[in-house]
Amino acid sequence: MGVVISLIVTFWAGYLIVQKYKPQPVLFVAGMVLMFTAVALGLGTILPAKESTGLMLFDAFEFIKKTLSSRAAGLGLNIMAVGGFARYMDHIGASRALVKLTIRPLLALRSPYIVLAGAWILGMCLGLAINSASGLAMLLMVTVFPILTSLGVSRLSAVAAIATTLCLDWSPSDTGTILAATTAGIDPVMYWVKYQVPVAMVVIPVVAVLHFFTQKWMDKRDGHVVQPSEGYAVQSKDGAEQKTPPMFYAILPVIPLALILIFSDLGIKTIKMDIIKAMFIGLAIAMLVDFIRTRNGKQVFSDIQVFFDGLGMQMANVITLIVAGETFAKGLTTIGTIDTIINSAQASGFGAAGMILVMITIIAVCSVIMGSGNAPFFAFAALTPAVAAKMSVPAVVMLLPMHFAASAARAISPITAVIVVSSSMGGVSPFDVVKRTAIPMTGALITLTIANFVFFY
Repeated sequence: MGVVISLIVTFWAGYLIVQKYKPQPVLFVAGMVLMFTAVALGLGTILPAKESTGLMLFDAFEFIKKTLSSRAAGLGLNIMAVGGFARYMDHIGASRALVKLTIRPLLALRSPYIVLAGAWILGMCLGLAINSASGLAMLLMVTVFPILTSLGVSRLSAVAAIATTLCLDWSPSDTGTILAATTAGIDPVMYWVKYQVPVAMVVIPVVAVLHFFTQKWMDKRDGHVVQPSEGYAVQSKDGAEQKTPPMFYAILPVIPLALILIFSDLGIKTIKMDIIKAMFIGLAIAMLVDFIRTRNGKQVFSDIQVFFDGLGMQMANVITLIVAGETFAKGLTTIGTIDTIINSAQASGFGAAGMILVMITIIAVCSVIMGSGNAPFFAFAALTPAVAAKMSVPAVVMLLPMHFAASAARAISPITAVIVVSSSMGGVSPFDVVKRTAIPMTGALITLTIANFVFFY
């Protein structure tokens, strides 16, 4: 009965999200419906007796309060600091400077499709400093897209490559990385170095090769003629309105990442550095550099509001989504669905490997349907430690492929933000774009799954 009710509520929640309902309230309502139903049918309790408010109706809100308090103070502050810093870097033009500087070596390559594959790899590397898939895609669309099309690549091929940059959210300061590492009980930097990097180093060359052959073949199939035009250059869609700082600004977005790696177990162990401090130090250095260049203290101080706005946006959009996902997960746990799935998997002989494949499949399908990688991953991440413990495998072995699968499958959805934004700026249909991204991203899903089993299982 619990499984049937869970399926009904889950499909209902998924349908509403596909219909563009705000995911946070949908997940909150779905989780509370499952909790109340579980208590009404005698299938479970929301909180232990010692933590209960004394009234079942209030217990659900007590759970939300405690979850929000703990997430905002710990994980949430990390995510807010990252979001605020990224927004400030974009505001002062440092992110654009980084993209323009790093694209230049690719211009020495002759084949336009090699440049395309190289631009995709560049985007993956830039994702270590620019954590937003749609934000990075917009930067690449106004800088790299004109170069690719001037070299003779079709608009669809160029958009497909750019839209799939960050198909792996693999930065140590990425929100999903922080959540996965925290959930697995691992330091985000060590999670990145020991788990994410080895898998990414296998996936990146595979996807780059798939992009080369897929886009070249599809361009030929569609009758596109590669005809380079002369005088191509880095262009800006709104060049008159965007800031164009000196090229040395390109180093500013990388400062927090450098601090995190230098002052860790990989480098200097005697000095403690965390994500929040790194972001604030990076912000302070950026403000100082901007003041030295502009000599306008009033404007520099005024620009700090962009950072504060970024903090608030992360709280409003990301932290609330995490808490909503955990509320939905709590509902599934309370009604007994998770235990039933685990017991069924064990009885069917799936074992840990089979359960990992099941979770990857669920996350990937939900990412395509919902048009979001964060929503399904945040919803299911909280369940993973319990599932992994019952399967006798480390939680990270299950969380890592789930996290990567969510971001890879996201790039196959025609309704996800990065596809919609890139398609709009490129003047092509998002449905045509996902036809071009399906093969590389399917390759990414298969490769990351195999790599996870080979390296860590």
